[in-house]
Amino acid sequence: MATIRSASVSSSSARGGQPAPLTEIRGFWRRFFARAFDPYRPELHYMRGPGPACRAKQMAISPQVQTMLAEIRATKVLKSAP
Repeated sequence: MATIRSASVSSSSARGGQPAPLTEIRGFWRRFFARAFDPYRPELHYMRGPGPACRAKQMAISPQVQTMLAEIRATKVLKSAP
């Protein structure tokens, strides 16, 4: 989440003869649009699925438990099918 900071308004004019409040408002909107439309979204790349530790854990499960899990998964698939 981006934070927006504001500075105190000075009475002197800024570059190009523009009044300071107008320059600050323009700067605010420029920073706002730069952050709002930034194409980089780290949350889309955070989790990509189970990794090697999860696979190792699944392989360590006894054959009886693996059979039970397979039956449970098959039952869920049958219940979800129309």
